[in-house]
Amino acid sequence: MSALRTATVPRLLSRSARLAVPRAAAGASARHIATARIAVALRPSVARRLGAKQQQQALAGGKRRQYSSKAYPEHQVIGMPALSPTMTQGNVGQWQKSVGDRIEPGDVLVEIETDKAQMDFEFQDEGYLAQILAPVGTKDLPIDSPVAIVVENKEDVAAFADYSVDQAAAESPEPAGGSSSNGQSADAAPSPPPVKAEAAKEAPSSGGDRVFASPLAKTMAKERGLDLAQIKGSGPRGRIVKADVEAYAASGASAKPAAAAAAAAPPPKAPKAAAPAAAPAAGAGAGFTDIPLTNMRKVIATRLTEAKATVPHYYLTQSIAVDKVSRLRQSLNTAANGAYKLSLNDFILKAAASALRDVPEANSSWQGEFIRQHHHADIAVAAATPAGLITPIVRTCDAKGLKTISAEVRELVARARANKLRPDEFQGGSFTVSNLGMYGITSFSAIINPPHAAILSVGAAESRLVPDDSAEKGFAVAHVMSVQLSADHRVVDGAVGAQFLKAFRGYLENPLTLLL
Repeated sequence: MSALRTATVPRLLSRSARLAVPRAAAGASARHIATARIAVALRPSVARRLGAKQQQQALAGGKRRQYSSKAYPEHQVIGMPALSPTMTQGNVGQWQKSVGDRIEPGDVLVEIETDKAQMDFEFQDEGYLAQILAPVGTKDLPIDSPVAIVVENKEDVAAFADYSVDQAAAESPEPAGGSSSNGQSADAAPSPPPVKAEAAKEAPSSGGDRVFASPLAKTMAKERGLDLAQIKGSGPRGRIVKADVEAYAASGASAKPAAAAAAAAPPPKAPKAAAPAAAPAAGAGAGFTDIPLTNMRKVIATRLTEAKATVPHYYLTQSIAVDKVSRLRQSLNTAANGAYKLSLNDFILKAAASALRDVPEANSSWQGEFIRQHHHADIAVAAATPAGLITPIVRTCDAKGLKTISAEVRELVARARANKLRPDEFQGGSFTVSNLGMYGITSFSAIINPPHAAILSVGAAESRLVPDDSAEKGFAVAHVMSVQLSADHRVVDGAVGAQFLKAFRGYLENPLTLLL
């Protein structure tokens, strides 16, 4: 294997790796990280060009391990790649290569449905596809589960005609070469610890007194009063992730003996790839249809349930006259002569960004051990898509004009509905706006989108009688819009939320200030 690896490295790092690594270091999108992963694993000098976070993400999934045995020639087992920072499992879409096809660096091997979007998995090695272990339609495949076999020589393809997922899972985790600087394999999975003592079982997720866990896992454990030292990590190098905390909490703290017994059992085999999961079907004569869950729907259910259960919501409502902003919008659209078309929602986003600039305490997020106050208003816009709700982000909204905001929102929403958003376009942000006014909804209470500390729900404008001293009858008809702020009381106090709504109302009722 070492000779094969030595001969392969120059080709791997020729054009694709040199191009991919700078892009991953600069943009650090999930797709570019997947492109750079093989270069990071093979060459320390390349790894140093990436930041620590990008290295961790790059090595988190899609592992390629080189094996050889008496029964099979030397080959690579390709694992399910981690194409999104929050991805823990994926669905297999259309394979772009068939068994026996040659693969060049940068070729799209297969389409993968992540927790947010359908993405292409670009392979960064050379060889031939010898076997597909996860056919089209395979669902909920964990990260690094075997999906394919690749060989260097075309004549070796036929040897894998009867190769199965069970054989891939049973192969030794020790690669034939490519050790790290400490003498251990860079890709090798940690060997299972003995089950004689409970401490040994938990060794992969801790070293000495330190427990390796993600920030979100630490926050969840602290809020639920769980001891991280008692939780076994399933992430890279035994790191504890959110799913581990949720699983431990679901089992109950008193279930420690049962957990130890479960650890003593052999690990479950990789899922059978030969039979993709079938969609539930209604029985004969049944008055219902069971709709299978997509990865996006599962993520929505998990995140919103967690937000509603763990974030202390409170709500503030404000009524805002929108006659002036409606007239300004009409005037600007007329003057544009078709060059652009502003919507009321564009003014709402700009007013929210300006109010966040005036009240920076509201432009914050809960980070577990500290509160992060953001310097710019990166506003997530809730958009309905056929697959579910997604929140594309308008970055630095406070520094952009109405025309730019309008163009970006239209483009982001269109690509969201076409399932074409990049991960960096819907992850992060500092504040959320959800507008259901176009559906005739006058008011509603939105659920906060963590780690954001607030979300603004916007209803439709309706005609109301309001006092007017200049009118003959002492009142006039005004168009009034109702908005409601859902805020995280850990971050945004009631007075701060009120100050934000006051500033927001001021900008919409005096819209010319938005142009300053």
